[in-house]
Amino acid sequence: MQFEEADVAKFLVTYIGGSGPPTDAAQAEQIKQAFGRWLGEAGSAVVDPGAPLRPGTHIATGTPEAGVTIGGYSVVEAPSLDEAVDILRSHPFVARGGTLQVDQAVDI
Repeated sequence: MQFEEADVAKFLVTYIGGSGPPTDAAQAEQIKQAFGRWLGEAGSAVVDPGAPLRPGTHIATGTPEAGVTIGGYSVVEAPSLDEAVDILRSHPFVARGGTLQVDQAVDI
C-alpha cells in the first residue's frame, strides 16, 4: 500500500503473547516466510519491520505494575487507525495466537 506522506500517521505495533519462539529450524523458516509474504502485501506502509525483543525490565517510581511481555515491534504508516488495523489484520503473528497492540505516534 502506498499513501501520500502528508496524509499518513505512524503507528507503533507491539507484539503481545503468541505461541513463543519457534521450537525448531523448520518452524522458524515457516514463520520467516509468512512474515515475508505479509511484508510484501503491506508494501511501503511498513516503515520499520521491527524485530523480536528479549524480556527486559521496568523502570518506575515505587513498585512497578505487573505488565505484559512485549515480544516484538513494527512501525506502519496509514491515514487512520482503522486503515492501520486493515494493514495488520493479516499479520502472521495474529495467526500464531498473538495480539497486536496498535498505537498512533503523536507529533509534538
